[in-house]
Amino acid sequence: MAGIYIHIPFCKKACTYCDFHFSTSLKYVDEMVDAICKEIILKKDRLAGQQIGSIYFGGGTPSVLPATALQKIFDTLTRHFSIAHNAEITLEANPDDLDAKKIAEFRQFPINRFSIGIQSFFDEDLIWMNRAHNSIEAETCVKRSQDAGFENLSIDLIYGYPLLTNDKWLRNINKAVELQTPHISAYSLTVEPRTALAQAIKRGKQVPLNDEQSADQFETLINKSAIAGFEHYEISNFARPGMYAVHNTNYWRGVPYLGIGPSAHGFDGTNRYLNIANNAIYMSALADGKLAETIEELDQYDRFNEYIMTSLRTMWGVDVNQIESVYGKFFVADTLKHIKPFQERNWLQQNENIIRLTPDGKFFADYIASELFLTPEDHM
Repeated sequence: MAGIYIHIPFCKKACTYCDFHFSTSLKYVDEMVDAICKEIILKKDRLAGQQIGSIYFGGGTPSVLPATALQKIFDTLTRHFSIAHNAEITLEANPDDLDAKKIAEFRQFPINRFSIGIQSFFDEDLIWMNRAHNSIEAETCVKRSQDAGFENLSIDLIYGYPLLTNDKWLRNINKAVELQTPHISAYSLTVEPRTALAQAIKRGKQVPLNDEQSADQFETLINKSAIAGFEHYEISNFARPGMYAVHNTNYWRGVPYLGIGPSAHGFDGTNRYLNIANNAIYMSALADGKLAETIEELDQYDRFNEYIMTSLRTMWGVDVNQIESVYGKFFVADTLKHIKPFQERNWLQQNENIIRLTPDGKFFADYIASELFLTPEDHM
């Protein structure tokens, strides 16, 4: 079943490391919601005949939206799409938004999953990141959500930054397990060019990140989550059996999805659609009944490379039979040739028709994928 992603481009504060598209001014929330609803209507035929199996509110911080705004978006979605009765409907939320009143409001909607941006359970780390919540809110929001009936929770954690000692990282992992959240998304901090963190490092006000630290903490996460009963089903994602994120899993498996909101992108199985990352232009275009998007036409090699990049990151791996049926024998022959050096290093293994990363290979996933990419020149 297809999916719908809705980007809510508002945040209370700008995190030092974040390069997602957002605004810290909530002045135009109503106008933005109107524009989002208009885009939903204009794109209602792009998933014609397909039932919607997942809806994901990302951002930004969707939990800053008032109930009336969410109601308007849900009303528009249900009028124009066939949504499965058991669809996964995720809302990204910050801990400081999940007070009792807000959670009660969310219970009025078909939201059945929270993805909570905790990042750390330590105050000094949250201050360093310029997060809007504190360590107490990080813990109590999970318990409060569970008490209100939201059991399908995912929490985000970050590792690999200067303040995070190995002991603190282990305590973060243990706290996530102790809270009985069924899903953990954990990301190694990266320095994106146009962020406050990048500028601070450039000016010598922050020390550069340490790759060895990130690798050590990634290894700790893999080992401790396995002991706790989590499956490492994608490089950055760990879930208890059967609790994989439906929406994100569909991304990695190439299922079509609609992208709504400024900076959102969508995929129809052949082409990719990218909305402009500018709130004013986005809203102005939709006020005139136009879409502020560009279309990226993906050729056979683009689609193959994307399949390699996404599939290799998952526990399901790359399916050689699928490569042959979709792309042809030339792609299979080149893939089997290119994996040999990584098999010799014990970074990749092939079991019948499936190619997967080994435990050692998970530390080099992006590099390995890039080495398996193909271009037309490879078949000349």
